[in-house]
Formats: sequence, structure tokens, C-alpha cells
Amino acid sequence: MTETVSAPSGILRRLYPGRSLEDSFQWPFEPLDSLESSFNVQEYLQQLIRLDCSNVQHIVQLPENVDDDVWQYEHLRQVCLELSLLVVALESECTKENCPEMKADGWLYLCAAHPSTQSCPAIDYIIHTLDGATILLNNSKYFPSRISVPEPSLKHFQSIARRLYRIFAHAYFHHREIYEYFENETSLYARFLLLSQTYSLIPPSLVSIPDNNSTTNEDDDEEEEDDYNRNIPHNSSSIKLPRQEE
Repeated sequence: MTETVSAPSGILRRLYPGRSLEDSFQWPFEPLDSLESSFNVQEYLQQLIRLDCSNVQHIVQLPENVDDDVWQYEHLRQVCLELSLLVVALESECTKENCPEMKADGWLYLCAAHPSTQSCPAIDYIIHTLDGATILLNNSKYFPSRISVPEPSLKHFQSIARRLYRIFAHAYFHHREIYEYFENETSLYARFLLLSQTYSLIPPSLVSIPDNNSTTNEDDDEEEEDDYNRNIPHNSSSIKLPRQEE
């Protein structure tokens, strides 16, 4: 007598050769608790993004039964993944000739990927920053698990977020057309900013890209206070340029 084996009830997620991009990733949405995987938080986050990348409030909102440190960790990993697409878009315009230094909003950013901190072309700085962030987030010494984050490793989140912000800022102030097209397609900056504000990853004084939803104007005293805040020790890899060099 032959036994009948029923098919597994779980959804089979496969990307088959020859399938168009529009038809890829078209799997039914699954609740987080039904994703049986060591990477279930990452998979759930990517589902939310595919569902509606512009709904950043929903994407950033902490799901039930998920550790908020793990949620931040997975978001930062995802931002690094998606920022690589912005790098591809920038490569034809953000050349070593057009952008010999990494600048944004009157600031010169120094690259820490060299034996000693130094200036380097913007596209190199961006690639070094993404490589460094990716290597750190995948370093088992600091992040040995995808289900918890050791307390001493939390300090790296702010450092990573500050450096990733500089990539957005450079694209906004020096390659506005590319930035706006990319942002309209992905809402990546809006999501990253909300994440950073929710978990205090970036001081408000370091946010330089204008908020289109804000109508408040800063006076000169507030701007001077921001300049002071930007020069605190944790931001020693940036230099405020004279206005004529901006």
C-alpha cells in the first residue's frame, strides 16, 4: 500500500531563471510568526518594503515580539543593501574629476578607510563607507546572532548611521536629479531618517537635508548652535568649510 505524502503548507520562495523583474518576488505576504527561518526578521522587513516602500511609518514600526535592537540591526543591513543601487546610479556623474572630495552642505568628510583619516574622492568615500558598514554588520565578533544584539555592539549603530547619512547628503546637495529619482522610487532616505529619529541614531544637528514637510525656519543663533554641535568629538571626521568653498 502506497502512502500519500501531502505537500508542505509553507510558501515556496524561489527566483527562477528567465523570470522578469516585475514577476519576481510576487509571493503572498506572510506574517512574521509564520516565517520559519533564522532570517525571519530580515524576510519580514523585505516583505514590508516590497508591499509599499513609501509607507515608511509601517516599515519602521516595531513588530510585536521583535527585539528593537535586532529591528535596528536588520534595518541598517537593508539600508546598506539598497544604497548600493544609489552608488550604481551615481557612478556616471559622481566621478573623481567631478567630485574629488566628499562634500555636502558645506562640510568636507574625511575617510577612515585609510591608514590615517584623509580626504578621498566622493565615490571612493561612498564605496569605502558602504564596505566598512557591511563588514562591521556581518562581523560575528560584534553581531554573532540574528536574534539578539550584544549590549556593547549597540554603539556601532550610531556610527554607521552617521556615515550612511553623509551618502544621502552628498547625493542630495551635489547630484539632486539622481537623488530625487532614486528617492521617488525607493523612499529610502525617508525610511532611514525615520529610523534614525525613532532610535536617536543621528543628532538633529547633523540632519542637513531639508524636510519638505517642515515649515520652521532656524535663526542665526540656532545655526551657530548646530555648528557647535556638529564639531563635537564623535564627528571629528568632518570639517566645516568656509562658505565660499561650499
